[in-house]
Amino acid sequence: MIIKKYIGKTEEEAISLAKADLGGGISIMNTKEVNPHGIFKFFKRPSFEVTAAIDEIQKKEENTVVKKEEEVPDFSKLQQALNENQFAPAPDSKAAQKEAERERLLKSSQILEDEPGEDTDKEDSSGIEQKLNTLQDLLEKQMTLSREEEKDEKERVVDKNQAYLDLIRKQLMQNEVEESYVNQIIEEIEGTLGHNSTLDNILAGVYQKIVLKIGSPHLIDLKTKYTKYIFFIGPTGVGKTTTIAKIASMMKLANKSNVALVTSDTYRIAAVEQLKVYANILGIPLNVVYAAEELAKLRDEQHGYDLVLVDTAGRSHNNEEQKEDLVQLLKTVPESEREIFLVLSATTKYQDLVRITSIYSEICKYNLIFTKLDETDKIGNMFNIHILTGAPLSYVTEGQNVPNDISKIDAQKIAKQLLGGNS
Repeated sequence: MIIKKYIGKTEEEAISLAKADLGGGISIMNTKEVNPHGIFKFFKRPSFEVTAAIDEIQKKEENTVVKKEEEVPDFSKLQQALNENQFAPAPDSKAAQKEAERERLLKSSQILEDEPGEDTDKEDSSGIEQKLNTLQDLLEKQMTLSREEEKDEKERVVDKNQAYLDLIRKQLMQNEVEESYVNQIIEEIEGTLGHNSTLDNILAGVYQKIVLKIGSPHLIDLKTKYTKYIFFIGPTGVGKTTTIAKIASMMKLANKSNVALVTSDTYRIAAVEQLKVYANILGIPLNVVYAAEELAKLRDEQHGYDLVLVDTAGRSHNNEEQKEDLVQLLKTVPESEREIFLVLSATTKYQDLVRITSIYSEICKYNLIFTKLDETDKIGNMFNIHILTGAPLSYVTEGQNVPNDISKIDAQKIAKQLLGGNS
């Protein structure tokens, strides 16, 4: 067995020195605080002595697995940037100046203590008073220096935390999270940080904040006693029809639901034909309606179905007449018997998404589906639109394959991706 003693400014520092020397499997046999003696106690801080031990065989085994312990963690990009000192706070030159001042005061106190004096009877009162004044002056300077050092230490902790937060801020903005939302997250986490926060601790806090803000996915509710109508709305070219086919397949094959399809997108013959192909493969009915009144009549024939998925025309709803057509179509089904999903592409620019969601917000309340995640590595807009609209996130698609390439929103996966971690 190997037994060694280590001295540090703090107990943690002494233990770190022991671990660095002997390895992580050490046993701490004893710890004690070592206080300076005599007049020096006013000028020196206490130190800590740790007695550590480790079995020689265990130390050898630890050396053989050190590479495994050094594997890159989930948030590898952030860790690497920090390790390369890209965002580390600059060295504080004040620390060196204060250390020099402390040494000067220590030397002055040594001179005062070691100065050969005359016998007490012979030493006049003025000499004693001068020494006391000098000592008092040294003590006052030492107290002032200690207060300044304590203040500097707090500032260094703040600087370190700020460097970590700046690193996280940059990562989120690189993933195209809106700056105002990034600042909101950072401000919320700042108040929870301790004096010894590590990058891992701060990352964990930000990660949890993002997960909570995303929330649980809003999925299609199958636990109803009546036929549920699911409307899919959104602009042209986002993959709405393919998304409907994927959900129909998922509900029919995985959930064994009785599903029917309806399309009002009569402006695109290709969309109708595409749905017909999927309906034939799945063995489910497809009806084409040209007006809201036709859907109202069709409802009498669809009472036996669990779900009716309704494809709507993907057009610009800046046109008031087109907006009114959609409103009338939605009104054919009571709110309690319908759900509405706004389908958006993850590749669309944020300002365009803001405009699109604003237009549809004037028409109805909706849940969010994002498509084409396989075509971009920037997913910040999903988070942005969710926060902007308050609409729940539901499903995402990552490819054209039916019935695959669709999944429910995973808040933890999104949070990891936004922070540059491995999903």
